[in-house]
Amino acid sequence: MSARQPTIYIVDDDEQVRESIQLLMESVGLGVESYGSAQDYLDHFSPDQQGCLILDVRMRGMSGLELQTRLQQVPNHPPIVMISAHGDVPMAVRALQAGALDFLEKPFNAQALLDSVHRAMQQDALRRGEASRLAEIKEHIARLTPREAEVMRRVVDGQRNKVIASEMNITQSTVEVHRARVMEKMAAKTLSELMRMLVTLEICEGKG
Repeated sequence: MSARQPTIYIVDDDEQVRESIQLLMESVGLGVESYGSAQDYLDHFSPDQQGCLILDVRMRGMSGLELQTRLQQVPNHPPIVMISAHGDVPMAVRALQAGALDFLEKPFNAQALLDSVHRAMQQDALRRGEASRLAEIKEHIARLTPREAEVMRRVVDGQRNKVIASEMNITQSTVEVHRARVMEKMAAKTLSELMRMLVTLEICEGKG
């Protein structure tokens, strides 16, 4: 994961609006990058960007909604707070159904925007933390041999060493060796911790 600090990305073709939002964000110590068009943002976009995207709906060239559609193809794009001076209910519904965290009409209350941005940053941090944890678990599992993976599955299913040995046609001491290696390679101190890892993996993959 990138070591970059979370940043607020502002995409609006109105320079005064960009400057106003930038001053607001900087007043509470947040880092800001601003872009005058959706394409300019895309030209500088990286999936490692952490933070929040404040996105105007109506812009020259690519609209905010079109940019949102493009970003839907990227798993780790920053959460989006939509802003608009020309918003209507169908537009807001479309943006929110496509995953925008919030939809604020200009002129918006400064605190309302800050609250939305902080919620978006929390959501982003949670999502990236979950993705990092998932990648770590998969990395651990990839270190297991097929035999160790089979023992792990049986252990998590609650089978005793004696039963595992019988069904896999190996000795109990061999099961114990495989089990110890599983715990070491999975970096799990207890069986409960190992089970939590696999439940996390199952839940996250179920979301996908």
